[in-house]
Amino acid sequence: THPACGLHLVPAGHPERPQRLDAALRAFDQGELADVPRREAPRAGLDDIGRVHSDAMVEEIFARIPAAGFESVDADTCLSPQSGEAALRAAGAALAGVDAVLAGEAGHVFCAVRPPGHHAEPQRAMGFCLFNHVAVAAQHARAKHGLERIAVVDFDVHHGNGTQAAFAEDAGLFYASSHEMPLYPGTGARAECGVAGNIINEPLAAGAGGKAFRAAFEGRILPELDRFAPQLLLISAGFDAHASDPLANLRLQAEDYAWVATRLAECARRHGAGRESVGLVSVLEGGYDLDALQASVAAYAGTLLREQ
Repeated sequence: THPACGLHLVPAGHPERPQRLDAALRAFDQGELADVPRREAPRAGLDDIGRVHSDAMVEEIFARIPAAGFESVDADTCLSPQSGEAALRAAGAALAGVDAVLAGEAGHVFCAVRPPGHHAEPQRAMGFCLFNHVAVAAQHARAKHGLERIAVVDFDVHHGNGTQAAFAEDAGLFYASSHEMPLYPGTGARAECGVAGNIINEPLAAGAGGKAFRAAFEGRILPELDRFAPQLLLISAGFDAHASDPLANLRLQAEDYAWVATRLAECARRHGAGRESVGLVSVLEGGYDLDALQASVAAYAGTLLREQ
């Protein structure tokens, strides 16, 4: 994490507020998570961002950052004076997480960052997101570490259209998502499957709870992930499918996030290719009820800690 991620300000009443980061970090102030080592996220370089996003998009984002107040990117997404630094630190956290797990310095890494990233497409920022942190991390793993098969699993309640757009034409990248549908951004149908079946979408109906969520993972997402056999597993860890979240209508509880953490850690171990694990890097996405976010992060990260 990095303090700059709390300095990306939003207008009053906006759900993607700095207090979200505080809530996520409070999960690491208690119990077994209080002893987890913390690192300050480095700043991603523009060359790192440029492996996913066009030069024109990146230049426009930085050109529009205001000296004071707010600048709207779209109806949902805004810029404030520290937004560029926050986004670079958020992406940098994901890069550092990849480096740490591949160096064997950590079994699992949790990146407590904002703004979120999975809606940011190669050519545009949208949906609260400026840069796509997991996509940038995947390309970093390829460019710096020579990996050939990199997977992202996304359990945010909203479909990660940006990650899908960045991965759909590249058979060496895998993206799987469970999400409510219909819901923003309108993508994520089961028929959207990429160039080689490397895109797996499992839409869930409004009102679905843990049973349907677990069935989506056990019935399709995890088997397809095993078939892909990733060398690195990145997680878009959004917690807005929780029953208390104000932006959607799924009914997950904190224990469902603990369950999926166990399943993802098991997958990482199965594909260690001579190592104990392929490593698992989780990057915070959504989650807008502060109490539910704290409880869900605690359940998810606490489970990963025990699964190392």
